[in-house]
Amino acid sequence: MPYRIDFHDDGEHALDRLVELGALDVELLPNGQVAALLPDAVTPEHAASVLDIDDFQIAPATGRDAGSVWILSPRPLRIGRLHIVPADHAVQSGALRLVDAPAFGTGLHPTTALCLEALDETVETRRPDSVLDVGTGSGVLALAALTLGVPRAMAIDIDDDALTAAAENARMNVVGERLQLARGGPETITGTWPLVLANVLAAPLIEMAPALVQRVGHHGRLVLSGIPSSVEQEVERAYRHLGMRRLGVKSRQGWVAVVLQASW
Repeated sequence: MPYRIDFHDDGEHALDRLVELGALDVELLPNGQVAALLPDAVTPEHAASVLDIDDFQIAPATGRDAGSVWILSPRPLRIGRLHIVPADHAVQSGALRLVDAPAFGTGLHPTTALCLEALDETVETRRPDSVLDVGTGSGVLALAALTLGVPRAMAIDIDDDALTAAAENARMNVVGERLQLARGGPETITGTWPLVLANVLAAPLIEMAPALVQRVGHHGRLVLSGIPSSVEQEVERAYRHLGMRRLGVKSRQGWVAVVLQASW
């Protein structure tokens, strides 16, 4: 597991040396302090030797997105028309604010970014009147849809902590009245939506395919993410057999998001 190292730097070479050590993230703090996340393959003693420091502090690193993203602290990012900022940043018009919670969905993971890109493009070309977010995590996809002007969204998850985080994010962004939260999977709810989003793992996507396509409305669209590029065809095949046709695919860092449309 990565760890955090803090030290004082009087020179100009710390950043280069941290890159050589394979640092996952680096921040320059006030008064010459430097913080970095280093992989566990680099011992603190070796890091101190390379950095030429004697005085340093070591602390456990905190992983975001279920430990799949390692950063020192949340940071703003832009994806299409979306501007996502940490909750403690000043309120900005049109920005989506997220609390720093363990629930998946900061926007930093490639699978979330791909889904947000597909969502932004879909809403811009044909804005749906509602969205269903399956496996909502932090609620980022549903909240992004609301931020982009979709009137209503429903978000479901089997994790109570995720629903708690999503509710807090909805409250903070003042969209709680437009977001419905429920515990469960697509088989536990009824109704159809013109746009359905599911950013989960490949195996659950295949398993839930029959229930998930039932939630897609007439000529509705389905965005699937969380798919390693190596199993893209396997996942897509499960949905094509159920009457979905592929509209497009996005890829980033070995992950893909597939956009499908209902043939009914």
